[in-house]
Amino acid sequence: MRARFVHEGPLKRPPATVQPSSCADMLPRRAASEGSNASHRAILTRSRLAKTLGILALTVIAVSLMCLHFGAQPIAYGEILRVFVDILRDRKIDDQVSDLARTILLQVRLPRILLGFMVGCSLASVGVALQALLRNPLADPYVLGVSSGAALGAAVGVLVGAGTTFLGETALPACGFAGGLLALVIIYRTATSYERLPIHSLLLTGVILNAIFSALIMFITSILEPNRSYGMMAWLMGTLTAPTYGSLVSLVIYLSIGLFLLFSQMRVMNVLALGEESAQSLGVDTEQAKRVIFVLTALVTGAVVSVSGMIGFIGMVVPHAVRLVIGADHRLLLPASALVGGTFLMGADTVARTLISPTEIPVGIITALAGGPFFVYLLLWRKDRLA
Repeated sequence: MRARFVHEGPLKRPPATVQPSSCADMLPRRAASEGSNASHRAILTRSRLAKTLGILALTVIAVSLMCLHFGAQPIAYGEILRVFVDILRDRKIDDQVSDLARTILLQVRLPRILLGFMVGCSLASVGVALQALLRNPLADPYVLGVSSGAALGAAVGVLVGAGTTFLGETALPACGFAGGLLALVIIYRTATSYERLPIHSLLLTGVILNAIFSALIMFITSILEPNRSYGMMAWLMGTLTAPTYGSLVSLVIYLSIGLFLLFSQMRVMNVLALGEESAQSLGVDTEQAKRVIFVLTALVTGAVVSVSGMIGFIGMVVPHAVRLVIGADHRLLLPASALVGGTFLMGADTVARTLISPTEIPVGIITALAGGPFFVYLLLWRKDRLA
């Protein structure tokens, strides 16, 4: 969906007799009253959007080069640049670059970095969407049980044989999507009362479902063969193993569809952030918006969990931190959070595979150690933001 901007000027506030078709142009004003931070009141302009996303894109490139450099065997930046320059020029790679360095770069680190970036982008985008829908910074696919549901769907797929062939690998994201959608349907049906969706009931239901789904996943793990059971346990802790380029292509197809549709809801998210009553008064069908966002978040989360396991807290920490810096307009918040989430997970995975090299730590442990304290911070010191 194409966003409309003004040139270096503030967005126009609609008159009191605003029509429903123009309500999506409104910025969430609730953020402006929540604190004195000027970033919450910043006006979105075309140059500000381009400048912010441009800086974040350059940061992604810089962090990617650092991730390609670090590892059990560091590779010089000069060798990295020579490999990619030769690839872009479509010629034989320079003989000065060793075969080992070339193999590590193109077959191990590059696919893994691309996977980490896509997974981080997706989890952060889903977090933004859920936080806009629920108006709560604790909303996160990991906290609400969506990741556990997607993991259960993927685990069932592995149990019946999916993932052992190329066709099976392409079916795993669909299994994860089915599991994530099942979790969201259960959460929605359980927490809905009097045609509303209470925030605290939703979070409590997510916690309960997390426990139930985790128990079912442990049961499936216990009946698998020892080798497959060990792989399942490592996968559940959240890990980014170097994928094949074929599996990356299938993942990109799933995520491109989900993220494109999710990004098309940016203006609706702006209105939903005002609250259900305000959104309804502006002509937004809130129940329909919930269903659409729920399905899209299930699609994206299912595809991600099927290849990376349960990597927690990115969908909560990244959107909240980005919102504090650039404000609450989802036309900027959503793409910025996606870039920051991808960058954060690339860096976290590099730390996971180099901290005690050659042994690798599951990246889910790194993100949990970073996100857990932030979760406690929100609970204890930002109670006003959880109302």
